[in-house]
Amino acid sequence: MTFIDFLYTLDGWVWGTPLLVLIMVVGIYYMVKGKFFPFVHFGHAVKNTVLASSTESGKSGDGKISPYRAFCLALGGAVGMGNISGVATSIAVGGPGSIFWMWVWAFFGMMIKTAETSLGLYYRHKEPDGKYSGSAMHYMERGIKGEMGWKFGRPLAILFAVSLFMMVLQGSGAYTVGETLSASFGLNLMAVVIVYVLFVVYLLIRGENAIGRVAEKLVPIMCGAYLLATIVILLMNITYVPTMFAEIFKGAFTGTAAVGGFAGSVVSLTIRQGVARSVYSNEAGNGTSPLIHGSADTIHPVRQGLWGAVEVFCDTLVVCTCSGLAILATGTWSSGVTGAPLGVLAFTTAFGEAGRYFLGIMTVLFAFTTSTTWYLFYQNILTYLLEKWPKAQKAAHKVFTVAFPLIMVGNAALVYYSNSDATLFWTIVSIVTAFPLFFNVLALIALRKKFWALLKDYKARYMGIGQVDPNFHVFAEDDPEVMAKINKNLGRS
Repeated sequence: MTFIDFLYTLDGWVWGTPLLVLIMVVGIYYMVKGKFFPFVHFGHAVKNTVLASSTESGKSGDGKISPYRAFCLALGGAVGMGNISGVATSIAVGGPGSIFWMWVWAFFGMMIKTAETSLGLYYRHKEPDGKYSGSAMHYMERGIKGEMGWKFGRPLAILFAVSLFMMVLQGSGAYTVGETLSASFGLNLMAVVIVYVLFVVYLLIRGENAIGRVAEKLVPIMCGAYLLATIVILLMNITYVPTMFAEIFKGAFTGTAAVGGFAGSVVSLTIRQGVARSVYSNEAGNGTSPLIHGSADTIHPVRQGLWGAVEVFCDTLVVCTCSGLAILATGTWSSGVTGAPLGVLAFTTAFGEAGRYFLGIMTVLFAFTTSTTWYLFYQNILTYLLEKWPKAQKAAHKVFTVAFPLIMVGNAALVYYSNSDATLFWTIVSIVTAFPLFFNVLALIALRKKFWALLKDYKARYMGIGQVDPNFHVFAEDDPEVMAKINKNLGRS
């Protein structure tokens, strides 16, 4: 067995039935227990997020960032190469039915993202430099071990942080940019990767505020443009639309793939491709978004959780769906092409050379926001892992700033010089996504009662549902009793 064959086997193992059943059960539990909150009250969510007044969405300071900037950064990290190349590979390997399973996890993921974002805000921590940080690591350590007194909280947080840091192996978009521009214009893939990485380095040097400003400007534009292009493609192929949706729903339970031989006919492969790509794309369940949302200046943890739900909606139910429908509507999904070249083929079929240029630009923009936001994710992880060693923490941040672009180049080189296609790249992504997802889902099970308490309080305070408990504190830092438990169980004064 070669190393590449080993990776394919490992991917099938980590995304086997146990993990799929676990995350689906947890997703169903949260959605049913929450009475389908993100959908029943979707209008409320939109009104109090993207349509919120500038008095809330524009606030930033005192070690916090505005809710809108947090949303744009988190969405920028999610809406990336997975939405184009990842979706294309998923359809090619798992068939049209994989889109259905993307939708399924997005449906449950909206509630999961609301929960994990809310918990990250509730257990946030003020760093010595005055910056607020909240994350899955914080609610594992401060919630499970600190407040609940369960000893496994700290080890779980460390395992999660280490496994999430392993996602640096995915290369944060450099390979997809190279793959797309190579397929579109015949450019050398590695040359494109190096040029792209240099632009990323430039923005990293400019700092976190510059990354935030870029995300605020680019994310709405690129999502809107991509949606508009897909609508045009569907209108151009309107007679095929009913058949296309029939293939999606039929393929979800029968399994039909364009490539992959006999394995493509297995329904489990279709489910795995759809769910894994959905998790990677919208990040619901894998605990990444709280790394950004945890610093938001918000009036209530659940209010920022609503931004998380809207994030999943925009990423998967809009952008990923756009990619999938464009590929199916143009009939290119059965061409035998995978990855970014399949997306290029779809848009070129629809728009000619203009489609080639459009998708090239979209890929670069998507990948750019992904690369820079994930850089912030990794830096926040380092801050947590090395919080007891300030000097080592400072040195690690500097080293990683140099290492991050080198890793992106190295990842692209591995796939390129192994003469593999996008399937290998997305196999690596799939493997490293499974581990933080597993650890985070365990934490969501343990902290479910805390989230229900937060949701109940939010409904009472801001939706007029139920009675407000005047003794309930919406942040752990404001609750003397909770903080006493946390400090005691964590051995802090």
